[in-house]
Amino acid sequence: MVQKTNKVAIDSAHLSLSGYIGLQYPDYIFSRHHLAIIRALTSVERGETKRLIISMPPRHGKSMLVSEFFPAWYLGRHPEKSIITSSYASELAEDFGRKVRNQCQSAEWKATFPNASLDPSSQSSARFNLLQGGSYYAVGVGGATTGRGAHVFLIDDPVKDREQADSETIRRKVKDWYRSVAYTRLMKGGAVIIVMTRWHEDDLAGWCMEEQGHEDWELLSLPAIAEEHDALGRAKGEALWPERFDLPLLETIRQTVGPREWQALYQQKPAPDEGAYFKREWFATYDTLPPYLRYYGASDYAVTADGGDYTVHVLAGVDEQENIYLVDLWRGQTDALEWIDAWASIVTMYKPQIWAEEGGVILKSLDPIIRKRCQEQKIYSTYRQQFASVADKPTRARSLQARMQMGKVFFPSPSRCPWVADLMAEMLTFPVGKHDDQVDALSLLTRMLAEMRPAKVPVPEKTLTERVNEAAATPWTAHDLFEKHFEKRRQARAV
Repeated sequence: MVQKTNKVAIDSAHLSLSGYIGLQYPDYIFSRHHLAIIRALTSVERGETKRLIISMPPRHGKSMLVSEFFPAWYLGRHPEKSIITSSYASELAEDFGRKVRNQCQSAEWKATFPNASLDPSSQSSARFNLLQGGSYYAVGVGGATTGRGAHVFLIDDPVKDREQADSETIRRKVKDWYRSVAYTRLMKGGAVIIVMTRWHEDDLAGWCMEEQGHEDWELLSLPAIAEEHDALGRAKGEALWPERFDLPLLETIRQTVGPREWQALYQQKPAPDEGAYFKREWFATYDTLPPYLRYYGASDYAVTADGGDYTVHVLAGVDEQENIYLVDLWRGQTDALEWIDAWASIVTMYKPQIWAEEGGVILKSLDPIIRKRCQEQKIYSTYRQQFASVADKPTRARSLQARMQMGKVFFPSPSRCPWVADLMAEMLTFPVGKHDDQVDALSLLTRMLAEMRPAKVPVPEKTLTERVNEAAATPWTAHDLFEKHFEKRRQARAV
């Protein structure tokens, strides 16, 4: 009876990942999200899914399933194929490798996969081979994989913490490594699996979904608390793993880590819905502009066309109470000549008092072209003021943040200006969003506030009757002096 039960368990382990996990770890308790992950990984093993992203909260079992059990099961079923596993640190990747190797040395694995066997001459934790031609290799993100191919390239948490995730330099290095190293190691028909906790809108998962969308990525996003009825069958407000992380515990975590970490790490939405730096309730809108405004503008320049950063021009009016009304905005990933023409059109139309620009290499190289265009189009009224980047972006945006919080900044109604929706989305994700060029331009604008003069409402000219009545009611006016002078002359003549 025991042998028959073992035979059933072994057959199940050979056929299914869940059966294999049950054989290796009899006490493992499967939750709904574990089964969803297993289904996604099984689709990769069958060759049905070539690009898979799994994002889920920390300590919910992702690495055990994806980076420990799956590679051992995959190699058992495909001993002629190769897997490369990577993580933010080579030590962590090697730790995954050690656990995979130990499984492949176990009696359960050998019984489940009798046609697969390790090469006794190559069994280190970082790299080991199978006699059937397959292999396993562990490497840190950024590490070299020269000479090695992969039928499955598995990336488990490519960044370590918030500091790395917020670093544009590190994010760029991870993406460059993926393009130039990881991706080039794929064998024909190979698969990529990225499993991670989200940190940033432009992290590897977010970048792959947006910039590499042509590869048909499959996304399995598992928030700690369901925000709507989801693929797991959860109702809105239900916990992902209530046996370990029930709602009271999750609420404690939410209050402790704060809105930014909660939305990113636990809800897999790197930008809070209400905004972290700029709050949604701060966005005051208008339908019509006040009658008397002084106009000012600002630009954040970029030189890359069809990609990279955007060039942004913003124009706003300031009323007598120093309220700021955003009036117009131009944004584009174009060459310099096109955005210079756009700037000239805005200046010609609104004739702003001052235009703010950020000094630097871009402005220095293009300033002669801008001046020439001003002469050609007879733009003489705008004073261009340069500002230096003396602090980081959040610090430079403090004046804008403060004025919005005080209700002094007004945006056009989104129904009136379609570009307002994109602007608000960028501001709500600032400073962790992928793009911040519109925020930079608005920040430049508000840095001119110390030199802005509010608009003056003209006093209507008084009628002659109103002036005479005011003069009569005012003591010691010029009229009174005139009358007193002639009274003295009449008295002198009478004498």
